[in-house]
Amino acid sequence: MAVDAKTGQPIFGRYDVGLHNVGSYQVSGWPWVTGSAIAADQELKVEFPMVTKNMTLIASGVMGGDLRAHFVSTSSAGNVIDGHHYITLAGAGDSLDLDIKCKEVYLSAIGTGVGFELVAELTNVPTGRMFDLTGSGHTD
Repeated sequence: MAVDAKTGQPIFGRYDVGLHNVGSYQVSGWPWVTGSAIAADQELKVEFPMVTKNMTLIASGVMGGDLRAHFVSTSSAGNVIDGHHYITLAGAGDSLDLDIKCKEVYLSAIGTGVGFELVAELTNVPTGRMFDLTGSGHTD
């Protein structure tokens, strides 16, 4: 194994998947699909089995209200609603495609019940390696 001449430390350590591992995001992701209905003025937390590479959210079914996607719960100490830290889908067929790494997404039905379909590309990165999304753009 190659070592640094000054420190004696290995130059190349163990190579593994991770948030900053380029190869984890260059390859095609594993498909993951779910969908459901959310009752009026309720929030649903969708937890992914691995960190995502991409996700597509589609509003579906009869929609009298809006579907909101956000990365922090509206019941958290953050400022998700007043800070407008969400994306709104207003009608059936509206969709949102994000190249994003995350371990969870929150969906809210505003006004009346709404339906959704969610497709994600998953990496090999375990969710335990993903940090919580907080701060500017999420809760501030």
